[in-house]
Amino acid sequence: MLVLLALLACDPGPERAPVTRGEAPTVAPPAARLKRLTAVQYGNVMTDLFGDGVLLPSSLDPDQRIEGLFAVGSAYTTISSYGVEKYEGAAYDIAEQVMDDETLRATWVPCAPTALQDDACAEQALAALGRRAWRRPLATDELSALVSVSAEAAVALGDFHDGLEYGFAGILMSPNLLYRVELGDGVAYDDWELATRLSFFLWNTAPDEELLAAAERGELSTDEGLQAQVDRMLADPRAVEGVRNLFSEMLHLDELDDLSKDPTVYTYMSDALGASAREETLQGVQALVFDDDASYLDLYTTQRTFLDRTLAALYDVPAPEREGFGEVWLDEGQGRRGFFGQASFLALNAHAVSTSATRRGIFVREVVLCQVIPDPPADANTAIPEVSEDAATMRERIAVHLEDPFCASCHQLTDPIGLGFENFDGIGRWRTTENDATIDPSGELDGAAFQDAWTLAEAVADHPSTGPCLSRTVLQYATGAVADELDDDLEQWHAEGFGQAGHRVLWLMRDVALSPAFRGAGAPAEETAGDTGD
Repeated sequence: MLVLLALLACDPGPERAPVTRGEAPTVAPPAARLKRLTAVQYGNVMTDLFGDGVLLPSSLDPDQRIEGLFAVGSAYTTISSYGVEKYEGAAYDIAEQVMDDETLRATWVPCAPTALQDDACAEQALAALGRRAWRRPLATDELSALVSVSAEAAVALGDFHDGLEYGFAGILMSPNLLYRVELGDGVAYDDWELATRLSFFLWNTAPDEELLAAAERGELSTDEGLQAQVDRMLADPRAVEGVRNLFSEMLHLDELDDLSKDPTVYTYMSDALGASAREETLQGVQALVFDDDASYLDLYTTQRTFLDRTLAALYDVPAPEREGFGEVWLDEGQGRRGFFGQASFLALNAHAVSTSATRRGIFVREVVLCQVIPDPPADANTAIPEVSEDAATMRERIAVHLEDPFCASCHQLTDPIGLGFENFDGIGRWRTTENDATIDPSGELDGAAFQDAWTLAEAVADHPSTGPCLSRTVLQYATGAVADELDDDLEQWHAEGFGQAGHRVLWLMRDVALSPAFRGAGAPAEETAGDTGD
C-alpha cells in the first residue's frame, strides 16, 4: 500500500495528467460543532484501546442521518437521558473487564501500587488512558478529580485496582470521549483537534500514538507536518476501514442489517442476504480504491465483483469459492455490472413484495448525483395500481404518476431512471418478464438515452454531476457540515481537482484533509447539537 503515496501526490506519475487548478479559494469555514461518536466509532475506539476481546454494549442511542450521512447527523445529535444510562453502564462494565484481565490491566496499569491509596500510580495510569481516550492530555484539575475518585473508591472497597476501576469508568463515560470536541478558536483547530478530525475522517477511529505525538510537537499546524501525517495514514491498513465506512454511510449499507422481504415472493431471500450484499459492495469499493487506485466512476461500470455462495446463487453464476468471497467477472449477457447490478442497491431500494422504480430513481438522483427530490405532499396517493390485464408490468402500473400533474413533477425525475432497473426483481434476481409481459427497461437520464441497466450505468458514470457529488459528499463526511454550509467556490475547486486526478478516491480524501474547510474552524454554532429526545 505504500506505493500509493506516489499516486496521491500532485505529480501522479507518467500515465496520469497532473492536477493544474489554481490555489484554493479563501473561504469562511463551516461552524464548529461538537460531534457525538457514532455507534461504529464508539466500538472502534473501545477496540483500539482494549482489543477485540472486550465485550461492548449491544445497543446505544441510535445514530441519525442528515443529508444521508451519520457523519453529518453526529453534529446535530445529543445523548438522551436513557442513552446516558447506557453509556454509564458500558463504562463501568468495560472498566471492570480491564481490571479483571491480567494482560489488559498490566497494559494500562504498568506501575505496582505501594499502598491501598497510591496517587502517583493512579495518576500514571489515568493520564495514559485519558490521553488516548480523550485524544489530548488531561488538564491538571481533570486528572486530580479522577485520582481523587479512584482513591476514595479504593479505600471504600479495600483494593487499589478496584478503586482505579472507577477512575477508568469516569474517563470512559466522559463527554470528552463520547463527543469529538473540535471547536477551534474561531479561525483554526489546534493540533489535538486536527489529530482527532484526521483520525475519524481517514480511519473512523481515534488517533494512534504517532498522530498524538505529532500533535504534541505542534506539527499538524504546519503544511509539511499535516501532509506527512495524511500520507502516512492513507498508506496505513486502517484507511481501508475508513473508506469502507465512508461508502457504507453514503450508500446506506447499514440498512441491510434490517433487510426484510417476503420469502413466498422471493425464494432466494435468506437471513444471510443482507450481510452478503453489503460485503460484496464493500469488497468492490476496497479493490477499486486500494488495489487499483482506479476512477470512482468505475464503481458503476465495472464487470468485476466479489461473491459468496449466497450471492452466486442469486446472480445465477458459479460460486468462486466454497467458503467466503471470491472475485467474479460478469459478462454483458448477464445484464448486470457495477453497483447498480448489486443486491445491496437493488434490494434496499425495493418493497417487501415488489420492486420500486421510485425508490431506485430517488437513490440515483439524491445519493449519486446530489440532487434534491422533494418529499411528497402529505395527502399524496403513493399506492401502485394492482396488476391487471392492461397493466402487467411496473412501467404500465406507475404510468399514473407520470400522467397526473400533481405527481409528475417529481416522478418524472425519478421513475424513468428506476424503470431502467426493472430487469432486476426486488432482491436483485435477473428477469426478462413480469407477469408474463416483456419488461421494457429503456429510458433517458438528463438527455442521455439508455436501453437497459447496463447502459444506464454508463449514463450515470458519464453524468457531469457524478464526480462532483462524491467530492461534496466527502467534504460533508469529513467536516460534518450540511451542504448549505459549504462554500460553492471551494466545492467547485475540489471537484475540479478530483476530475483532473482521474476521480481517484484516495486523491480526493487527501485533498479534503488538506482543505481550508477541514483545517479552518468557524465560530462555534450557538447550538452544537439538536436534541433527539429521550
